[in-house]
Amino acid sequence: MKSVRAGEKGQTKRVPQAAQAAEGIPATDLTTDAAGAAGGYPSALPGAVDPWETKLAATGILPGLEALPTVLLVLEKHSLRVVFANPAAEALLALSRRSLSQMTWNDVFTNGEVLASTMAELIANHFQSTRLDLVLERTAQEPLHTHAIVVAPEAVPDFVIVELIENEQKLKNEREERIIDQALMNKQLIRNLAHEIKNPLGGIRGAAQLLEFELDQRELREYTQVIIKESDRLQTLVDRLLEPHRHPYIATDVNIHEVCERVRSVVLAEFPQGLSIERDYDVSLPDFRGDKEQLIQALLNIVRNGAEALREQIARGDARIVLRTRVARKITIAKRLHKLALELHVIDNGPGIPADIRDRIFYPLVSGREGGSGLGLTLAQSFVQRHDGLIECESRPGRTDFRILLPLG
Repeated sequence: MKSVRAGEKGQTKRVPQAAQAAEGIPATDLTTDAAGAAGGYPSALPGAVDPWETKLAATGILPGLEALPTVLLVLEKHSLRVVFANPAAEALLALSRRSLSQMTWNDVFTNGEVLASTMAELIANHFQSTRLDLVLERTAQEPLHTHAIVVAPEAVPDFVIVELIENEQKLKNEREERIIDQALMNKQLIRNLAHEIKNPLGGIRGAAQLLEFELDQRELREYTQVIIKESDRLQTLVDRLLEPHRHPYIATDVNIHEVCERVRSVVLAEFPQGLSIERDYDVSLPDFRGDKEQLIQALLNIVRNGAEALREQIARGDARIVLRTRVARKITIAKRLHKLALELHVIDNGPGIPADIRDRIFYPLVSGREGGSGLGLTLAQSFVQRHDGLIECESRPGRTDFRILLPLG
């Protein structure tokens, strides 16, 4: 890729491969024959005469754009209508070239305005090219996390070239590293916190008991009882924080579907009306070595957490949780590549995790509901990491997906 020196705000450091193909190629007028000028390159609209596609084809850059592996869209610079889409764009967007050629940028992406203003500056010759990270949303499909490179080559002045490079793997790796680092910090924090709380807490409780023996008035003893009960509550909280570090790891052969069925029966017993827990199992999954009780507790915490978030849906009778198991191949967990891994999804149709805590849900004492302890997900993550695994979460209104990854073999 060719370098370009950065200047004013919005300039970029590089020009995509697509722009290089366009450099130094003179543009022709609208009367040029597309097939002849492009060496027989076919029109995006077979049987139709599109003057803008004819002009683009006349530059001779289409065969080069066709061959590039990255997603490329060529837009008419005023209307931002798609004039050309390469095969990679068709595959990623699940739309044919014919369909795309009848759409504008804002038709392809529902939040297309996030890049439209950048294109407008580009077209106004404020700068030649730019690049930025975007989350592009599509109707009824998952958002695309992309790195976008936008170029207005001088050789094709009527067009804007947009190159999209998926950022999903990069974002996933960064998110995984944050989760692992966060878990290590949590572990150290919990141990230090427990040490600082437990010793003085025992002294406070003992002093309250001694004081109670010296008091004659019953109403004064009620105050000492408050101290004793609150001390016991804090002691229970500290014990729960330390729970993953106290239990020994007992490895046995584990069938993940037995774990799922155990959790399913417990949660349905707690929520007998208005909640359905659907099974979507891959029965070919093999057994693996692990601590069955710890995995049951981890999954139970997640499923129960989802059920608690579905209170309104349960009241309406349309609450749904899906337990889905799959095999993942060649997957990286904690910077280690595994040939096979177990992928367990817990998906609910609740309101989603509040945006302000979405990145902190595995921190201790962080809860998205009133009265929650904020320990369930922290403990679940600790138990899964003891199996060299990881829990990830993606959430939006109407769909929250906790993904548990566990190495196989």
